[in-house]
Amino acid sequence: MAQRSRAVSPPPWLVRALRPQPAPVPWAAVARAAVAMAAPLAVGFAVDQPVYGALVSMGALSGVIGDTADAYRMRVFNIAVPQLFGALGVTLGTLVHGDGWLTVAVLTLVALVSGMISSIGAVASVSGLLLLLNAVVGAGLPMPEPWWKAPLLLTLGGAVVLVLSLLAWPLRGGVPERGAVAGTYRAVADLLEAAGTDGYDERRQAVTRALDTAYDLVLARRTRDHGRNPSLVRLLAQLNVVIPLVEAAPAAHRPGRPMPPQVPAAVRELADAVEEGRTGGALPVLPEPGTPSERAVDHALRHAAGVVHEAEPDPFNVDDRLGRPAALRVRARRATRAVLLSGASWRYGLRLALCIGLAQALVSLVEVPRSYWVALTVTFVLKPDFGSVFSRAVTRALGTAFGLLVAAAVLSEVPRGWWDVPVMMVLAALIPAMSVKGYAFQTAAITPVILLLSDLLNRQGFDLVMPRLYDSLIGCAISLVAGYLLWPESWRTRIGDRLADAVEDAADYLALAFGPAADGEQARRVRARRALFRDLSSVRSEFQRALTEPPPTGARAAAWWPLVVAVERIVDATTAARVRVNHGAGAPGAGEVGEVERELRGLAEGLRRSEDLVGVGVVWGAVEGGVGEAGEGAGAGVGGGEPGVLEAVRQEVWAARAIASPGR
Repeated sequence: MAQRSRAVSPPPWLVRALRPQPAPVPWAAVARAAVAMAAPLAVGFAVDQPVYGALVSMGALSGVIGDTADAYRMRVFNIAVPQLFGALGVTLGTLVHGDGWLTVAVLTLVALVSGMISSIGAVASVSGLLLLLNAVVGAGLPMPEPWWKAPLLLTLGGAVVLVLSLLAWPLRGGVPERGAVAGTYRAVADLLEAAGTDGYDERRQAVTRALDTAYDLVLARRTRDHGRNPSLVRLLAQLNVVIPLVEAAPAAHRPGRPMPPQVPAAVRELADAVEEGRTGGALPVLPEPGTPSERAVDHALRHAAGVVHEAEPDPFNVDDRLGRPAALRVRARRATRAVLLSGASWRYGLRLALCIGLAQALVSLVEVPRSYWVALTVTFVLKPDFGSVFSRAVTRALGTAFGLLVAAAVLSEVPRGWWDVPVMMVLAALIPAMSVKGYAFQTAAITPVILLLSDLLNRQGFDLVMPRLYDSLIGCAISLVAGYLLWPESWRTRIGDRLADAVEDAADYLALAFGPAADGEQARRVRARRALFRDLSSVRSEFQRALTEPPPTGARAAAWWPLVVAVERIVDATTAARVRVNHGAGAPGAGEVGEVERELRGLAEGLRRSEDLVGVGVVWGAVEGGVGEAGEGAGAGVGGGEPGVLEAVRQEVWAARAIASPGR
């Protein structure tokens, strides 16, 4: 019986893909989506123009998809910029509607551009999505005349979402940024509370995410306001001084003893002060430090408290740890150059163009009613920054099937007209609520909304349901064959080289932390560490995508996963060693630093030479003076003396070697 139960159980990769994410529901975005998508329908029915109302609601749907930012300034970019690309897309699609092979050629070219610009960043990714999505809709559905009416109505829908998202800006300006900085302090408090326990690694990842979010929000404002806005100067100063606390945390974790409870409590009090904008508080009462690591935490915490409670930080003495963003013109030029010269960008653009071309060509050769849905499915599935193509194709089919059940009930039981308004309010509210739970849930929420809007444009009612299911299955099949199976990527290209680069960066970071000019390179060292953890975060994201694929990719990702954790621990151990030196411990000699650095570079070389973990065969001694096999020299400094501050780093490197060469 147990064997039969195991035989019918779903595969692990599918279970992982369908498991809802433990993310909180964005209630404000839920309310905005309900109002922004239902109100245009009500206005359209009131003025006897339901088609116009449906197009405005469709534009609002695009705005809802991009409504993911907390900071108000970022909402302008996240919603307004993609809407402009969406307007361009629907214009192109409308102009070639019903033109056969010309439609195929134009949509294929649009797909190439859409895919290539998606690699620039988050806003560009959504812009590329809406460019292609609206081009497909414009080419597949009849739009009202003249040609400019559809893009105008769609843009108006996005503007409704943007206005709703900015209503509270005059009253809550700066609140998201303060909340992000305060959230960083709370994440650091959790990290210090977990020092010496098994939960430390998970808390450190949360700190990395919190720092990324806070710096992204604050630096976005700094591009315009630096040196002129006192509240921004304060936030930047408060964010900067949390970095020494983050650097001191690995040193506090190393001894394996928990921190005194007064320390995380004091950091949480600082978080409350940041969020509430309080100043002038007293310095925290902390236990007397006894070790270099304890002195590092004590010094960093007292300094942070002084800055948080300082009334007016000096606007000319604030330097962010990651470097001020370049001017918009410079960043645009860099992004264009990166897109045109990137092999990955061309690869994805060509893959998306091939699939869209096949989908549209199939529509031109085989009669499939309302067949724009085929290309629509391809567009949603082939989003590389949203997850694995394979798992997305499968979950898209499942999510669409569930969404069609909801749509069938609505189209068969709810009379067309004013009843569509409350129905749309409920269905639209589900989109942001379900999107944070996973791709399958987002698909299930969006499908009935698009079908309801399509019915208002075409008046086909229940007859739309089954053709949409067939179209989705055809689109998923095209994505799997032409977008996945025909573009095999070696494990080395996808993961191995990126992980090897991270190990190389860890070696560079070690040399920077203990090199000849280490004492004067604190700002550069902090930027290098943050950049390294961001790179590791992207590697983690790629692993998460790989884990949702069937064997052998999913199984290989599971086997390599501990090595990612090992590299992160090496960076933590290096930071802890540097902190100990800063607070009285003896500095390591150049020979010891060089030895550990060579071990890391040997590990990177081994990762680049193999796609199988058991075949990594780490290249030890590839550099002159390299060390021998595992077991020699562990636990001792150069020359066999007492273990130095790099002993913990050395142990983590040995652990990474053991993981990378399990068969040796």
